[in-house]
Amino acid sequence: MHRLQFHYTLSRDSSPAVVRNALLDLLHAVASQGSISAGARALGLSYRHVWGELKRWENELGNELVVWEKGQAARLTEFGSKLMWAERQAQARLAPQIEALRSELERVFAVAFDPHAHVVTLYASHDDALATLREHARDPDQLHLDIRFCGSVDALRGLNEGRCVMAGFHTLQHPAPGSLAERIYKPLLKPGLHKIIGFAQRTQGLMVARGNPLRLKTLADLKDTQARFVNRTLGTGTRVVMEELMLQSHLVARDIRGYELAEPSHTAAAHTVASGAADVALGIEVAARAVGLDFIPLVEEYYHLACLKSALDDPAIVALRDLLQTAQWQQQLARIAGYAPSHCGEVLSLRAVLPWWSFAARKPRRQGMRK
Repeated sequence: MHRLQFHYTLSRDSSPAVVRNALLDLLHAVASQGSISAGARALGLSYRHVWGELKRWENELGNELVVWEKGQAARLTEFGSKLMWAERQAQARLAPQIEALRSELERVFAVAFDPHAHVVTLYASHDDALATLREHARDPDQLHLDIRFCGSVDALRGLNEGRCVMAGFHTLQHPAPGSLAERIYKPLLKPGLHKIIGFAQRTQGLMVARGNPLRLKTLADLKDTQARFVNRTLGTGTRVVMEELMLQSHLVARDIRGYELAEPSHTAAAHTVASGAADVALGIEVAARAVGLDFIPLVEEYYHLACLKSALDDPAIVALRDLLQTAQWQQQLARIAGYAPSHCGEVLSLRAVLPWWSFAARKPRRQGMRK
């Protein structure tokens, strides 16, 4: 079976929404004009070009398209006629959908031609507040967040590899020097190259079935009760937080039943618990509430937006920072379960936010006294 491909063009001209195919245009010209030469003239093409294209298409499709007889008016083969019939049927049936598709493409591309509209490409650890911000930013359709959700580590790698100018990741509120978070994130962040844009404070905790039947209160309870746990995938910020908490609680992977099982997002982990396939997962409150789970808070963390320092004054980044500082957005953020605004839109230095860099103060030079 031959497959179809669609292409579109960008133009200043207004024209009807049609899906055209060069072969069908050739067949229509030949059939209506009665010869290849007349069809070529009608299309403004040379006889040699039309003849060559028809031969090429016959080879491509494995069927003859035109009856090639000297002294006879050109006519389409049965296969060529069926192609024309199929094209007419498709155009008649799909005209409304084609027009709707054209309208949607024009609406999206209008952003590129609107000097007042901005697009920010953001790689980020999965976060419900960011998803809410994406919808909030589109009103009045001036700021578009192109968010690619991935793990915190992958997000920062994307920032360093030039795939984005901003990356979302999260850490415990006060990550200690020498912590796991430092070992993972410090090599990916560079003072002087990156800045932090404040975003949110959020709570991570245990997502459990309603009523908390296993009476889980701490991470250590997972070992004592042998509750079935569902983890997060390697490279996610929550997996880093989980391993950080395990170190603090003197737990190892074999202490936690199901530690090797992993889901890619808070939502997926919450659904796993809600389905009964697991008893508990580490995640955010809004994901737990969304599927009717109970939530036992464990730790507070900051969700950071790391940005290239060189991009801070880009119009799109300025628009995002301005939006984050509005009272309207911060009120909406505060209504999300487990979230609170934290330095929203403020530009912060890595050294001020993360205690992983220390530079000994240089002693001032002694100036010789003038006589």
